[in-house]
Order: sequence, then structure tokens, then C-alpha cells
Amino acid sequence: MKMSAEAIIKEGELEKRSENLLQFWKKKTCVLTKDSLNIYADTQKRSKGKELKLQSIKKVDCVERTCRFIYFTIVTNDDKEIDFRCSLEQNCWNAEIAMALIDYQNRKALQDFKTRQDNESASPGQERRMARAP
Repeated sequence: MKMSAEAIIKEGELEKRSENLLQFWKKKTCVLTKDSLNIYADTQKRSKGKELKLQSIKKVDCVERTCRFIYFTIVTNDDKEIDFRCSLEQNCWNAEIAMALIDYQNRKALQDFKTRQDNESASPGQERRMARAP
């Protein structure tokens, strides 16, 4: 999970709600890149991290603001919900993740369109059809 400095969109601390019965908030060091959100348990050393690829994220949901924190939920493609919160001083995490997700989805859509276009031009005997947006 090596990252170059220009690939990093945002880096900082988030709190993630644990999945156990008591659901404590645990501080995590997070690094958002153009392709993934990397979550590290140790704030000093980036060892034993978890990589959440943007291709596995469906949406950023449930944004709520209180006097101390901004709470948000990341919903994965398999409908797993991961809850986060950040302090008001670091209040752009949810927006940064959402924008990175939109950018990733746009890049993927362009790549798919170009691949489809290349496949159609490679087989000239087939009938051409117009592509429609979903």
C-alpha cells in the first residue's frame, strides 16, 4: 500500500465506530487517494492498515452535524455500513470521500465507454447501436 505524495487527496485522523457489541469510537489515521481509503490503527506507524477501495463503496450516507462532530456512514456494495466521525476542525472528510468516489465513478464510466467504442470499431460487420445513459 505504498502511495506517492501526489496521489494523496487527504490525510488525517478519523474516528471509526467499532463493530463489536459496545461500539466504541476508535481513532484511526486515514489516507484518501484517488482509488482507495486507507485506514491505519496506529497513528504513528502505518502498519497493518485496511484498504477500502472506492470500487467497493456504493455511497457516503447519513451525514449529521453536532456541536462537536460530523458523523457519516460509508455504505459498501455488499450493503455493509461503516460509521465514522470527525471533529469540526477536520470537517471535510465526508465531502472529500464523496468527491473522490464521484471522480472514480466518472473515470470508470469513461473507461467503459472507450472500451465499448473500441470493441464496436474492431468488429465492423455488426450493427451499431446508440448507447443510452441509465
